[in-house]
Amino acid sequence: MNMNRDMDAVFQALANEHRRRMLDIVKDQPGLAVGLLASHFDVSRIAVMKHLNVLESAGLVISEKEGRTRRLYFNATPIQMIHDRWTTQYSAYWAGNLTRIKYLAEARAQGLPDSGNFKASKGKTK
Repeated sequence: MNMNRDMDAVFQALANEHRRRMLDIVKDQPGLAVGLLASHFDVSRIAVMKHLNVLESAGLVISEKEGRTRRLYFNATPIQMIHDRWTTQYSAYWAGNLTRIKYLAEARAQGLPDSGNFKASKGKTK
């Protein structure tokens, strides 16, 4: 497959708010049945299936048939490939640290307790 075309499909799939929400749900509940995923949305099952087809075409969702049930699994590989294209080991390290600081600041701004994954006083992860 063409790498640019593959990445275009991933960006197109992620451009839609409903598909991003579907990925969040599938990531958090591996093996979720299509019907249960559809129950999270106020659209027809056919609309959910169309979104799933886009996600599957981009390689972000893998489905397996189990009898009459279709089980869904999140595949992070296409996103990792995009990450790898534009980051180096050095930039990934610092981006990861800055991201943790951002999440910590947002949690504190919302009055949420620290997750314990970041020590603000020393700036190091546990």
